[in-house]
Amino acid sequence: MQSIKSNALEPTRLELAALNPAQRVARLLPVYGLPILTVVLILLFSLLLPRTFPTMLNLRSILGDKSVIALLSLAAMIPMMAGRIDLTVGYGIVLWHIVAIALQTQLGLPWGVAVVVVLLLGCVLGAINGLLVEVARIDSFIATLGTGTVLYAIALWYTEGRQVIGVLPNGFLALYTLQVFGIPIAAFYVLAIGLMLWIAAEFLPIGRCLYAIGANPRAAELNGIPTRRYVIGAFVASGLLGALAGIVLAAKLRIGQASVGLEFLLPALVGAFLGSTTIKPGRVNVWGTLIGVAILAVGISGIQQLGGAFYVEPLFNGLTLLLAIGLAGYAQRKRGLARRRRPEGADANTTTGAATAAGQPNEPGRI
Repeated sequence: MQSIKSNALEPTRLELAALNPAQRVARLLPVYGLPILTVVLILLFSLLLPRTFPTMLNLRSILGDKSVIALLSLAAMIPMMAGRIDLTVGYGIVLWHIVAIALQTQLGLPWGVAVVVVLLLGCVLGAINGLLVEVARIDSFIATLGTGTVLYAIALWYTEGRQVIGVLPNGFLALYTLQVFGIPIAAFYVLAIGLMLWIAAEFLPIGRCLYAIGANPRAAELNGIPTRRYVIGAFVASGLLGALAGIVLAAKLRIGQASVGLEFLLPALVGAFLGSTTIKPGRVNVWGTLIGVAILAVGISGIQQLGGAFYVEPLFNGLTLLLAIGLAGYAQRKRGLARRRRPEGADANTTTGAATAAGQPNEPGRI
């Protein structure tokens, strides 16, 4: 779990002011390297594929197709803020898109009711994961792998390996097919949720508390942060976003089948891990996560249009995941080295300041 501990390495204004221009560029490069690389890839593929890549059709295709992965990456990011991992973002979407369709086609529920039911089931799944991790004290990787496998088994049992098909209402299908200013509406879901998560993570006590738990759970408890409540809440939020991704996938595919969904797990985790290597290196963050998804989308789209084989996408995702974890581990080591170089007492001051920023009273006797 060391690769997802929340320790940001972004430079401060005071630090940048003490550097010369060359050193400043070198210091900022790890922070903004991935956004720069994304722009470079866009320009490169636009030059190599001028007729197909820099087109509105390709933009709509990328934004629509990758919206599900972006939602799952944001879902995985929330527990990562607290130093946990949620593998059910990839397994749950298998069941959620089947349930969303089955409730309408086989039980005859209105599409609005079906959407609410799936979202509530996602919250229940998140609560179960949170209880397993925080109350039963099972490692989050093992706990979510177990619950995810159970969800996948339920999907297989219900479908018996067959497709769930039927006539879906136009209102439900519009959740994916509707376009706003020529852009798929699913991209606006991602943008709206990203903005809400960014505000919560950067400007509200809940985000600072989650980051404090991810950095040092024991210190967070000593500062009065109710770690159990926050971690369970993080899993509930993750389950909610995972269920929303399942609904969007159901509106996109219009059929339910257990063989669809698991391929989203790896890209979602890659996007979240890549998010910890940019903007705020060493700490998962919203815009870094979305940039991570963007670089996957641009890279895979460009390679496929250049004639890449069918196995290029999983190969690209796997190699990028290894790169992301390697960079995250490097960031952790760099963070540890920087801490050892601090003057004595600096960490204590930092801890006290973090507790105050998180909205915790600085009482005597608390660290």
